[in-house]
Amino acid sequence: MAAGTEPQLIELDTTESIWERFFSVYPLVLVGTRDPDGSDDLAPKHLAMPVSFQNYFGFVCSETHATYRNVRRERQFTVTYAQPSQAILASLAATPRCEDGSKPITSALPTFPATKVAGAFLANGYVFLECELHDIIDGLGDNALIMGRIIAARIAEGALREYERDDQELVHDHPLLAYLYPGRFAEISTSNKLPFPVGFAR
Repeated sequence: MAAGTEPQLIELDTTESIWERFFSVYPLVLVGTRDPDGSDDLAPKHLAMPVSFQNYFGFVCSETHATYRNVRRERQFTVTYAQPSQAILASLAATPRCEDGSKPITSALPTFPATKVAGAFLANGYVFLECELHDIIDGLGDNALIMGRIIAARIAEGALREYERDDQELVHDHPLLAYLYPGRFAEISTSNKLPFPVGFAR
């Protein structure tokens, strides 16, 4: 393509979801909730991120899913940021429920309990959040945005940013799991510092 020329653009049909027509990068986390029978549930989510520069976290969930119903009822949830080596475990957490509504795969996954909310984490992740429900925004098509206030947070020692350690060294030593929607994942082990303009402030 010659310098200064625009690429040829293809119009996408917005009467249907556009997100399957190209790849985009998301985190892959597991949201933990408590089922009505007292058992733990873990479900992978990729439309998930901080929803403030303060301690709030949100994720998108279908109103038909147990995760949505559990959060609305219990008003709390956990978040595990999985490591690249746990991509298969995260995928297994999406195993459909049995006809009786149970989800035995969760009890087969390595977990440990939260300390301030009712729920569990996937063991050996690298960031663990405990959240109280802040708000639910329904009506996003068939989905809803669930937002929680983080009341407890823990991180694996080696994944913690420290002033005396180079950020690229940290990313290299503790790669991040990225979900490339739809249906692929990647391990991020290299990064570059973004060249912000002088005087930039968030």
